[in-house]
Amino acid sequence: MLERFIEKLPKNIDGALIISPENRRYFTGFDASDGYLFATKNGSVFLTDSRYIEAAQSTVKCCDAEEQKMKLSEYAARFDCKTLAVEADRLTVSQLKTLRKALHGIKLTTVGTDKLIDSFRAVKTGEEVEDICKAQRIAEEALNHILGFIKVGVTEKEIALELDHFMLSHGAEALSFETIAISGANTSKPHGVPTDKRVEKGDFVTMDFGAVINGRHSDMTRTVAVGEVCDEQKKIYETVLKAQLATLEILRNGLKCNEADRAARDIITEAGYGEFFRHSTGHGVGIEIHEKPNLSPKSEVTLRTGNVVTVEPGIYIPEKFGVRIEDMALITENGCKNLTNAPKELIVL
Repeated sequence: MLERFIEKLPKNIDGALIISPENRRYFTGFDASDGYLFATKNGSVFLTDSRYIEAAQSTVKCCDAEEQKMKLSEYAARFDCKTLAVEADRLTVSQLKTLRKALHGIKLTTVGTDKLIDSFRAVKTGEEVEDICKAQRIAEEALNHILGFIKVGVTEKEIALELDHFMLSHGAEALSFETIAISGANTSKPHGVPTDKRVEKGDFVTMDFGAVINGRHSDMTRTVAVGEVCDEQKKIYETVLKAQLATLEILRNGLKCNEADRAARDIITEAGYGEFFRHSTGHGVGIEIHEKPNLSPKSEVTLRTGNVVTVEPGIYIPEKFGVRIEDMALITENGCKNLTNAPKELIVL
């Protein structure tokens, strides 16, 4: 992967200096809070400090791993680098200032680096898909477990904590993000934060959560009901499910992201709830929980075989309730493979 990335660098650029934790891990497979990856046309090296060097040398396979004992400019000289690409989207102003000082006399360019890396990360390898699926299986086990835990009287925080504990105690190396577990009127907030509110009879409970395996994330959302549901709840749930299934049906290599978004949005709009669908239909998933491509109304990006994207339409009625249903899908040449194996029919606990 690293060699292919270097081959794609423009002819007038000698190499890239990668410092963001997510991109370092993507190329090296090694997770650490400190490090530099010199990826150049004359050789590459992963640099870190004494805390991580032993682990790095046993993990990094794409290049040598060394304890940093020289200035960055000396490493650039080792690989005869006059021009280095850096990550514009992931550097702070302070970091860029520091790099310019440390690499005085070397031209640093931000043009196109992030776009090139994102293009690699957007198309998953078989190993990446396998890890995402392993993470998703843990999340699905957590869902099965939590359905027996949710009842009138438990709090949103207790539901979130139970999901987190289950995933971490059943093989997840980390959580994909801060688990969302909200109920009743709080489900009208797409990214609501769990509170001490207790679940009541007639509540929807929305749970958005995921696990991490080898740095790869999973992501799923399910909305369930407790005790009973009214006709409006049933109608909105079925509308969201219809929109989600319609989007999954058309996903394929060559489809534009905004066309995927439109498939869900049109159904929700036709049902009279267009103004209450307040986010994009989906996003890429991988080393980060939000990656390219995005299934958004403005995106003209074309889906490619190997993309892994979420499909998560939702309807959110302020101060009443909301519904979101989310799966992950692997884009294939003629369609998609749903990586989520969990029921989507309305469950009333």
